[in-house]
Amino acid sequence: MAKPMIANQIRTLRFMAGEMTQAELGERIGVTRQTIAAIEAGKYSPTLEAAFRIAHVFGKPLDDVFQWEG
Repeated sequence: MAKPMIANQIRTLRFMAGEMTQAELGERIGVTRQTIAAIEAGKYSPTLEAAFRIAHVFGKPLDDVFQWEG
């Protein structure tokens, strides 16, 4: 059985937000750059709170940032 994935648009949204760095995004939501890198790469699923915080930073609905690929 294949492992379900949560895809995301974080890299694109960071670029569109004036090339925001992973560190800047992490600082804004209270996590490390490494955590943002892992979420962005699909190696780690964010907590629900972190997912909402990321969406809020970009002013987007949650499903514009994250997509379930089950």
